[in-house]
Amino acid sequence: MAELIPTLNTCLSKMTAGEKRFAQRVENLLEDDYICWYDIPVGRQRRYPDFIILHPARGLLFLEVKDWKLDTIRNIDASRVELLTSKGIETTSNPIEQVRQCSYQVIDKLKRDNLLINQDGKYKGNLCLPYGYGVVLTNITRIQLDRAIPLDAQDSVLPHHLVICKDEMVSTIDPEKFQTKLWNMFNYKFGNQLSLPQIDRIRWHLFPEIRISTSEQQTLLPLEDTNELINPNDHIPEIIKIMDIQQEQLARSLGDGHRVIHGVAGSGKTLILGYRCLHLAEQLKKPILVLCFNITLAARLRSFINDKGIAGQVQVYHFHDWCGQQIKTYNLDIQKGEAPYWERQVETVIEGVEKGNIPKGQYGALLIDEGHDFEAEWLTLITQMIDPETNSLLLLYDDAQSIYKKKSNLDFSLASVGIQAQGRTTVLRLNYRNTREILSFSYQFAKQYFDNSDTKEIPLIHPESAGITGSHPVVKKFSTMDQEVEYAVKCLVHWKQNGYAWSDIAIIYPCKHIGKKVAEALKTRSIPHILLATSEHKKQYNPINDVVNVLPIPSSKGLEFKTVVILNSSNIPKKSDNRSEDIRRLYVGMTRATHNLLATYHKENELSESLEAAAISINK
Repeated sequence: MAELIPTLNTCLSKMTAGEKRFAQRVENLLEDDYICWYDIPVGRQRRYPDFIILHPARGLLFLEVKDWKLDTIRNIDASRVELLTSKGIETTSNPIEQVRQCSYQVIDKLKRDNLLINQDGKYKGNLCLPYGYGVVLTNITRIQLDRAIPLDAQDSVLPHHLVICKDEMVSTIDPEKFQTKLWNMFNYKFGNQLSLPQIDRIRWHLFPEIRISTSEQQTLLPLEDTNELINPNDHIPEIIKIMDIQQEQLARSLGDGHRVIHGVAGSGKTLILGYRCLHLAEQLKKPILVLCFNITLAARLRSFINDKGIAGQVQVYHFHDWCGQQIKTYNLDIQKGEAPYWERQVETVIEGVEKGNIPKGQYGALLIDEGHDFEAEWLTLITQMIDPETNSLLLLYDDAQSIYKKKSNLDFSLASVGIQAQGRTTVLRLNYRNTREILSFSYQFAKQYFDNSDTKEIPLIHPESAGITGSHPVVKKFSTMDQEVEYAVKCLVHWKQNGYAWSDIAIIYPCKHIGKKVAEALKTRSIPHILLATSEHKKQYNPINDVVNVLPIPSSKGLEFKTVVILNSSNIPKKSDNRSEDIRRLYVGMTRATHNLLATYHKENELSESLEAAAISINK
């Protein structure tokens, strides 16, 4: 069965009857290695072919589907069609010409990528894949078409081999015969199969919205960008990052209502959230609210939203900052009492909503990252902020990264806090962020503390690696904290001399005083850095700035860096009475590293033993 993106069920409401029938044939009559996209804008000019089909051996095919009936076509030539509609005679483009123009725009773009060009052999210098285009006439049989338009005239109007008719896409048609009709639309065929990297590059060009940004390349084009698809000055990177098929399928297929994504660290949850924001910004008039618990992650998300030109439609806050904004906007007095200020902030907002001083339904959609760190009363509060007419909510969750609660799992049902997601939960098990070695090390270190014995609505899931192979994490013991810092600084200088950007590197730590010690050492060596220790500094986090980021482990949640140094990694807080929480915190820090991980310690205890044991296990 072919992979249809978005899923058929999520497309039905906007499909014509003919498009629906054709999509069903594509799903049922093509094999698993076919990918088919329906009604997705292509490139910068946002053109809409009805279907795009990609096959590793066959190539790329663009199709227009028309539900026209023969008696409604009053005149047709090579460029135009006159149709009889309920509004009278209307003129539109010949569908062959329409899909041809769209396909050539894309092909010209692909031809500019040297890594998609044959480098030798018979087809040297040509695009490395065949391509074609055609039209599907869902209400006109082949006999009807031949009678209406003589065969010699069809060559210039609707060429026989570029058209699939109603009787050539019936449910009983032989799959091989159906596929033959599709691939007869190609002018030539290659013997070579596309590699997975080549397929990813084709997707990268077709759909900029699924690109993953790095410090070297930008991702999504601003929504208001109206430039042509062809731009000879475009920079095409040799190394690209892109959503995989599962991530793209999920991102494009998120329907209306409430949805939950339960994914392991590095599975692309935040990436999908960003895509969802872009989609909703095009659909909704009311503002969209994005909430998370981590101040630094909120800054990262805000930077992403600003870059995409949708900051006017999408508001990003960490939860307590949002509470503060509500109190300020509606001129409420903070409740008095001995509880911490942030707790009284939340209670003030809850009371304000209950009394009608703060209106409900302020937002067209609500997206929650780090849902595992939200308390039940917080979720009950913010779900009331969704406009009932749109009722759009997305909750992202990873139980293994729950480091702020005494309990490691939800001790309440989602339904009890207003989240109606039964049967609408997607599980993401693949970790794309970390190398196999880093993920294996992190999981070996933490797995014994991931208690999964409790009955819970969303169980803990074990991560599976989809990452590349890399160097093994390094665990080093020192006699003092000062020696740890000195060694880390020497490593930074070495990495910089070997071509790393400062922004590739993060130093994370469990104790407040260590951050200042590191910052002083970096300042002494004139190494550009930012200490993300206070709320104000965390709000200034920007992944584009070429500085070493020095931050506490909890503030690193949701972020990633090429190289991570964890100092004082065996530290156990004096007031800690929950070893699982200490382990989870360190696990979060480890899984921030995409390529290189260094953990140092000077205290021997239960954590240091687990670190050394994990290092030994993956080096066997």
